[in-house]
Amino acid sequence: MSQARKIAPGKPLVVCDMSGAPDTPAERAAEYRRLFTQALIGRERSEEGISFRFRADPGVADWIRDLADRERACCSFFSFTVTADAQEVRWDASVIDDDIARHVLTEFYELPERLAGASTGRC
Repeated sequence: MSQARKIAPGKPLVVCDMSGAPDTPAERAAEYRRLFTQALIGRERSEEGISFRFRADPGVADWIRDLADRERACCSFFSFTVTADAQEVRWDASVIDDDIARHVLTEFYELPERLAGASTGRC
């Protein structure tokens, strides 16, 4: 017998819905691969979530903000904050209090390695 998982009222579902996205999952993965290859300088985990750090090259902050907005649109269980100064752009990510969401956050943290040699990807 399968068990249905109860969702607390007002709590976002832990799903990735790219049905209204302007890009495909493969295109999104390729974009992440380009971003990580071109600008990623580090990353960290914390109790609150994860952080990617990027070089503050021209256009990188806008690129990351646009990508974060698209991710938020398809994965509402994520929270993103993008900050920038003259040295780096920081992309902080956290998720709702949910075991599956925390697993997805771990997958997100591991994207640089996963995409390094991959030709296709998923959200």
